[in-house]
Amino acid sequence: MSPLHRHLVLLVVALAVLLPATPGGQTTTARPPKPVLGATPPPQLIPAPGLATDQPYAPQAILPGGIVVPIFPPDSPLLNKTRIQEAEVYNMAGVPGRIASIVNVHNPSVELHRVPASLNTGAAVIVVAGGGHNTLNVGSEGADFVPFFYNYGINTVILRYRLRRDGYNSQVDAVNDMLQAIKMVRAYAMDWGLDPAKIGAVGFSAGAELTAPAALKYSEFDRTHDVPGNPLAKISSRPNFVGLIYPGPSPFRGGAPVPIPDDAPAAFIASGGVGDAVHAVWADEFFAAFLRARIPNLEMHIYGNGRHPGDVLPEGGTMSGGLTDRNGIPFGTWQFRFIDWFRDLGFMQKPGVETKAARDAAARAAHPPRSQ
Repeated sequence: MSPLHRHLVLLVVALAVLLPATPGGQTTTARPPKPVLGATPPPQLIPAPGLATDQPYAPQAILPGGIVVPIFPPDSPLLNKTRIQEAEVYNMAGVPGRIASIVNVHNPSVELHRVPASLNTGAAVIVVAGGGHNTLNVGSEGADFVPFFYNYGINTVILRYRLRRDGYNSQVDAVNDMLQAIKMVRAYAMDWGLDPAKIGAVGFSAGAELTAPAALKYSEFDRTHDVPGNPLAKISSRPNFVGLIYPGPSPFRGGAPVPIPDDAPAAFIASGGVGDAVHAVWADEFFAAFLRARIPNLEMHIYGNGRHPGDVLPEGGTMSGGLTDRNGIPFGTWQFRFIDWFRDLGFMQKPGVETKAARDAAARAAHPPRSQ
């Protein structure tokens, strides 16, 4: 090969390496142009769990400005003393800076997010995330409700309860966490600008599995823990209202004859229907039991189109939960039906004004129906 031919071959090879890909799909190693605005800055203020020490773990705020209070004293017999020092574990999957879920909760807590006095109704909703007792989905079923309820003058409290995956009994330990959280929020009502007659809980899936018995077992819990040295002994754990959203197994599952207190709280229920039939049946069991007992201010929405969060959808992807739009179906607007119900019962009046829910519950307790 002559020197001229060698130079031509080298030139062709160099051009093949440097030129961009052709429409025919040929590869190229050409460098991409530099970004006009420079590299995107990294996300800021990423939340992180606290450090494990030789002291009880100090839960950290999930959202800025949160006031976090452990619900049990460190020496409580209801805590696992061998694990209370362990740090929580955050799952940050999804959007940077957003906590999707938390596990390894051994020092359960409440996290308060207040509204300003100009908006404040005095109402507080304890949001109780689901996750199948395997995780706490505190993103979509917790933190997202802070700005939503803020717009209506409703204070939000995020509960971090103990999980079955971490060795706890969800029907005992987690239900105790739920009832103790109500006591704790009511104990702080004056300091936090809350109306002690407007404190309740809204639970999702496994979280609703804890919220439902809280509407039934408050007197038993209060009697059991009315012991010397308990600073919350005389504070009621009765919720003034409960919300059960695509709830887990009902206390009335399979027709179980569970006693219903004469002053049981008002209840709001929402679930998908046939598309989430298992949870709809559990929702219906609770509704039917409260209806038979004539507990006032009971409301349920079973949507014709809707699946459980995480379920695979025929068109691809999975059903979302919490406040999300759910591809435009009416099930994605249950939260506005809740606000309608909440307003109807008087919870959105100014602090100190007696609610319709309170009047109706007192009347039901004073004159329970003869046949249920």
